[in-house]
Amino acid sequence: MAIVFDKPKALTDDIFHYCPGCTHGIIHRLIAETIDELGIEGKTIGIAPVGCAVLAYNYFACDMVEAAHGRAPAVATGIKRALPDSVVFTYQGDGDLAAIGMAETVHAATRGENVTIIFVNNAIYGMTGGQMAPTSLPGQVTQTTPYGRDTTYSGFPIRVCELLSTLDGVALAQRVTVDTVQNVRKAKKAIRRAFENQIQGRGYSIVEILSTCPTNWGLEPNEALQWLRDNMIPYYPLGVYKDKYPEEA
Repeated sequence: MAIVFDKPKALTDDIFHYCPGCTHGIIHRLIAETIDELGIEGKTIGIAPVGCAVLAYNYFACDMVEAAHGRAPAVATGIKRALPDSVVFTYQGDGDLAAIGMAETVHAATRGENVTIIFVNNAIYGMTGGQMAPTSLPGQVTQTTPYGRDTTYSGFPIRVCELLSTLDGVALAQRVTVDTVQNVRKAKKAIRRAFENQIQGRGYSIVEILSTCPTNWGLEPNEALQWLRDNMIPYYPLGVYKDKYPEEA
């Protein structure tokens, strides 16, 4: 019998530690499929964050480095400059990338560092118990905003792709999600494009992926997907916010 669906070679046999219904596993698979298809596992180096994906180094078969909280873009910069023929990607959540790591994010982007950023936005701090994140929505209930995020006190959520798309060093800024088969395919295409940009030396590429956190949202997995559709996508519209090389897509 022919095998038509198998585990990507760029994923290890370790069992994911993520909560049921979390979409980190889908995103991991899409990255691994891309690495396999491009034949770059031997020269790929991934940067694991601090957050729910802190153990990502257990799951990818390529070389992996664990960065201090928020410092993944700085680590990626150092590795890429020291090993320019390598393919370097970071895998970061909203706290790691848009809170403690915002300075590293913005400066790596404005320098046009030739790296690939995978940004998983679930609008909450997952690993530490569900506190408000920089991307938590107005009115969203979290452990630290039990009456909902009050924008007069806590400010507004950060739209990362829109922000980074204004910087000259950014080659690609695109927001996707993985709530349906169709959107999974679009996310895969965006991730592959971000890796191809790096291979072609085009500069900084970021793919933001809207994700669910059923545990800290207090929802069943299917309910969490619907909450994402009803609440996150309207505030964080999907699409390409910057593509410096559209004619070469």
